[in-house]
Amino acid sequence: MAIESSVVAPVAWPRRHVGKLLLLLCAVLWLVWFTPHSSVLKALLQWSPALAAGFGQNILISLVAIALGSLLGLLVGAMGLSPVRVLRLPAKIWVQIFRNAPWLVLIYFTTYVFPFEIRIGSTYVSFPDWVKVTIGLALPASANVAEIFRGAIASIPSTQWEAARSLAFTRGQIFRSIILPQCFKRMLPPWMNLYAVITMGTALASLVGVHDVIDTAQIASNTVNMTGFTVVIYLSLLVLFFAYCYPISRLTQRLERRYAFY
Repeated sequence: MAIESSVVAPVAWPRRHVGKLLLLLCAVLWLVWFTPHSSVLKALLQWSPALAAGFGQNILISLVAIALGSLLGLLVGAMGLSPVRVLRLPAKIWVQIFRNAPWLVLIYFTTYVFPFEIRIGSTYVSFPDWVKVTIGLALPASANVAEIFRGAIASIPSTQWEAARSLAFTRGQIFRSIILPQCFKRMLPPWMNLYAVITMGTALASLVGVHDVIDTAQIASNTVNMTGFTVVIYLSLLVLFFAYCYPISRLTQRLERRYAFY
């Protein structure tokens, strides 16, 4: 006798969206509490363009840092997989140093060791602090990308290598046509997680004088000089970073489910 498989799964909406409901409730309570006549809300609206511009500086630093770190990390990862020991050893040292170095120390190092301007011929080109911070974040990012790349390569079953060799593929052809397309899918979720972490790490830029969103919030708090405004503006920073990083986290989870390998 055939068994009908028409059982309807229970609706999991309340459990899946309870966090969103709590966030919406907090937003509603916040709007109700701070009425349009509130001086705190007026000050926040007045400083909102400056906060948005400062947050744009954080996003710029994170994008450039992950781009530089990815390019350098792929190069270091490829060196670490090389059969030549002379190439593997520097890659291993690079990964061990910058994966285990505190980010704040690297930011201070790149900020105060690198010159304020670079001489190119007879022309002096300024070397702004936000570029130095970007380099300070790109260094640990490159080490992490190299490890992500190495892990993706190591996760490919050895049978695929053996089957490709049996078909007379060269090592370069195996990498280009078989290994790298699979590695891209495996690397994408952890790479996106790394970008979210770097974005949150850009908050350290204010410690070395970069005019980012944290520095803007400090200036606003000292200017308005109201306890309620200080609480609200730093709460707004939490909302800004959360609103930017949360979709990345959700997309990462979706990609992990889509490209799951067992």
